[in-house]
Amino acid sequence: MSKNNPEKFNVVIIGAGPGGYVAAIRCAQLGLKTACVDDWRDAENKPSPGGTCLNVGCIPSKAMIDSSEKFHHTQHGLTEHGIDVGEVKLNLKAMHARKNKVVRALTGGVAALFMANKITFIAGRAKILANKSIEIIGHKKSDSQSLLAENIIIATGSSPKEFKLAPFDQKNIVDSTGALEFTSVPKHLCLIGAGVIALELGSVWRRLGSEVTLLKSRKNFLPDVDQEISTEALKLFTAQGLNLKAGVKITSCKVEAKKVSIAYQEENQQVTYKADKLIVAVGRDANSQNIFDPSLAIELDDKGFIKVDEQCRTHSDGIFAIGDVVGGAMLAHKGSEEGIMVAELIAGHHTRVDYATIPAVIYTDPEIAWIGKTEQELQTAGVAYNAGKFSFSGNGRARAAATTEGFIKVLADKITDRILGVHIIGPQASELIMQAKLAMDFGASSEDIAMTMFAHPTLSETLHEAALSVDNRAIHAVQVKKK
Repeated sequence: MSKNNPEKFNVVIIGAGPGGYVAAIRCAQLGLKTACVDDWRDAENKPSPGGTCLNVGCIPSKAMIDSSEKFHHTQHGLTEHGIDVGEVKLNLKAMHARKNKVVRALTGGVAALFMANKITFIAGRAKILANKSIEIIGHKKSDSQSLLAENIIIATGSSPKEFKLAPFDQKNIVDSTGALEFTSVPKHLCLIGAGVIALELGSVWRRLGSEVTLLKSRKNFLPDVDQEISTEALKLFTAQGLNLKAGVKITSCKVEAKKVSIAYQEENQQVTYKADKLIVAVGRDANSQNIFDPSLAIELDDKGFIKVDEQCRTHSDGIFAIGDVVGGAMLAHKGSEEGIMVAELIAGHHTRVDYATIPAVIYTDPEIAWIGKTEQELQTAGVAYNAGKFSFSGNGRARAAATTEGFIKVLADKITDRILGVHIIGPQASELIMQAKLAMDFGASSEDIAMTMFAHPTLSETLHEAALSVDNRAIHAVQVKKK
């Protein structure tokens, strides 16, 4: 595969994250000659497929979330179960080692899947040229080469957005990647941002012993989440010790004597907060720069995302883009489904992604998960609906496990009873939301769920009771008759 004699593929995927590697596997399953090019390298400078999600995002963060929850629970949650333990010590080095082992297992698994499916994996940085020619600069210059493709899928993902007043130095001021690599627990930790990533990372270090402050410019908390859920979340997170400052204007960030001094305005008062570490989590930018020749008919929007149609086609024939690089819900599972859709389109199948029922999760404790419309969206759109709600405090399994915080809410069309949205804050919300996803994908009504027999005792009975509550007939709650 030299520059002078490039090998030709049916499909070349640029990027091996959850969008790219899934697309590559599906292409290979469909009999397409497939190559995947990826530039990610691990700490040892070795190729590491899996993108942000597997290497520094979804997977390592969830490993740290799980470990920190176990540490905190051992300290504070075992006595009521009749379990007395001695002094609980944190071995952060071992915690990181476990996280890294999980990452290696999964990235190695992707490499093995590529081999099993006869996918050509190339480590390097790709650029699309005219006539679907792809130039690849390898990790070693001697590995540079060219490919030809009938179809190209861009799956280059996204990167943490910079905040001008607090540029990353990856020592004192870090992004979400650096926030998973602290070698000691910061006594005082500050985060700029209070969205999904900030809440998850802030929760990890709070459980491990940090005093955590989150600064956000907007007054409303989790604006994309159902308002009743976000109000409950703010109450619970504040009680846990997360110090949220909303509606503030940051004026400067300076590193002084290994501390970060953050100055901000709060209600016309100037405040200075000194932190050991500052995590900037203000969103993500598309990795859309320098990946294609400007002469190609690939367009970017004003935020740098690649413009595509509803089936991820760019304006350049035979070139698709999926996942974070096209914007929308920046979720790994959304990118994966787009990758499958595009692979099947290339193979001549009829397929689509249902963007109306993408489940979303915040992996805090308790977890938050939702799908479909929020109450405020339905009210704004003038859609008449009924709501049913059930608290985990009324659930036997949650009581037995001492995880009674939160509730499930089901929203159903007032006329057809079809489920319009489900919103959860509580234990295992990330797993429970998938029952709602299946129901909505099959066009279920709240009555369909109400008529379903659920195993007892299980957390999923809360969904059953919430569906019953839509019609004012929950069994394990006192119902206030609706007007």
